[in-house]
Amino acid sequence: MTSLQRFLLPLLLLGPSGLFAQAPWRDPLARDLPLMGQHNWIIVAEPAFPLLTAPGIDVVATDLSQTDLLTAVLAALSRARNVRPAFFTASELPLVPERDANGIGAFRAQLAVILKGSEVNATLPQDQIMGNLQDISWPYRVLVLKSTTTLPYTSVFIQLDDGYWSSDAEKHLRAAMQPR
Repeated sequence: MTSLQRFLLPLLLLGPSGLFAQAPWRDPLARDLPLMGQHNWIIVAEPAFPLLTAPGIDVVATDLSQTDLLTAVLAALSRARNVRPAFFTASELPLVPERDANGIGAFRAQLAVILKGSEVNATLPQDQIMGNLQDISWPYRVLVLKSTTTLPYTSVFIQLDDGYWSSDAEKHLRAAMQPR
């Protein structure tokens, strides 16, 4: 057996799904984050989040809980100079009762701590957020990182914006451009 055959045999035995499962989830984040900018999205998703197939959407399973995954993504975003995050959560999240989703209250408390001091936009119904993603996914990149946390409506949607130009600076520029 040649050295090439010895190298390829384990890969062939794993098959495509086994090979995919071995790939670290951090690779797509590390690869894409420096390339991302305005209008790109990162979604830290629950396991039941759909496998989206539109061009420009990459869905990756991880072995981390929702809070651990979100913390890791926020750490990566804090080091990125090219983007700043704005967060969206499903409007259903505060209404999910503990009796129907054991642990949801603890999750909401952890989420509040993790996102404290961050720009959190008004929440939207999850179906509306999903519709927005369908509309923007063809021209823009969307990275979906799926967690292991099995609680409903816990996906956190992160819209990226320019990291070195603030919303206020953009407003000032647009105001200055208005005809007098």
